[in-house]
Amino acid sequence: PALGTHPPVTPTEIEKMFGDELAKKTKAFIVHDWRNDVVTIGEAPPEMVKKATYGTVDRPWPAQLNKKVWAKREQTPGKPRPLVISVGQVVPHEVMGMANYNKNIFVGTGGVEGINLSHFIGAVHGMERMMGRKDNPLKDILNYCSETFLEGQLDLWYILTVVSPDSDGNICIRGLYIGRDIQCYSDACDLSLKVNFTVLEKPIQRCVAYMEPEEYHGTWVGNKAIYRTRMAMADGGNLIILAPGIRRFGDDERIGELIQKYGYKGTEQTMKAMEENEELRENLSAVAHLIHGSTDGRFSITYCPGHLSKEEIEGVGFQYGNLAEFSKQYDVSKLKDGWNTDADGDFFYISKPALGLWTGEFQS
Repeated sequence: PALGTHPPVTPTEIEKMFGDELAKKTKAFIVHDWRNDVVTIGEAPPEMVKKATYGTVDRPWPAQLNKKVWAKREQTPGKPRPLVISVGQVVPHEVMGMANYNKNIFVGTGGVEGINLSHFIGAVHGMERMMGRKDNPLKDILNYCSETFLEGQLDLWYILTVVSPDSDGNICIRGLYIGRDIQCYSDACDLSLKVNFTVLEKPIQRCVAYMEPEEYHGTWVGNKAIYRTRMAMADGGNLIILAPGIRRFGDDERIGELIQKYGYKGTEQTMKAMEENEELRENLSAVAHLIHGSTDGRFSITYCPGHLSKEEIEGVGFQYGNLAEFSKQYDVSKLKDGWNTDADGDFFYISKPALGLWTGEFQS
């Protein structure tokens, strides 16, 4: 699996995702170590990075990927050229604008320098200017590296899906796109914007997002509830995150330590902390995550974790909510996606925040 910074998938997760027969082939599943298992195959020029970060960063972006993937460019005489297949889902994304395609290679199997800088580029460029856009300065950087270093070296094919819930809440494949270049990705993005993008007539004053416990174990990923709803939230509103599986902050131990140390305190304070602390400058993906996870005071976040304490949640800058109490008030088995009503008025419920992006006609 193209894990990026995420922890290795467990045998149970492998069986659930790939089925019983494939799960038995344990040697077929390689754990990607983003700190050690990579090679740098080229660089995007510094002027591209400078443009994307409004002059904040003026250095090249390293195109990095797993050594085993890069080794597939080597062809044994008399045998077919090795085939590399990248399978993934296209959906609005907080860092890349739209997920997958070459992100699966340069981030999913990427290294520390490339992942750190790409996340930081996305944060500095601005999440609201990135999400839901297939064309953006960070994508330009990855596309440049694909065209310059990958396409002529690897027999690399992309299999991309677009999914969304049906009227009963079941996840359905809406589109399947296969190709070697950006066209299949571009077509998938166009469909994703039609089925994963929700435009509301009014801002959300109270939003409830549910993060499935089997999938979300840390705020590193669980904060997608924040990313995907922020453009729909009203000023002064409250986002309530029901997260029964959350037991940590970062998926990477070092990143988790930095999250707890510096917290989700807003863009200005995070950038100041980065300037003053080398450990943040050396872990720019943590800086980006802290920026992404803050609302900059525009609306509040009530986090209801299953396995983190009140002190831990409030220590990083969120409001704490007791999961049992909030789950009783917001029974997800009875709520419908979209607008609901209770004794306190209207609220908006989202059962699968990672599958979409919510904004409004009220956005400029």
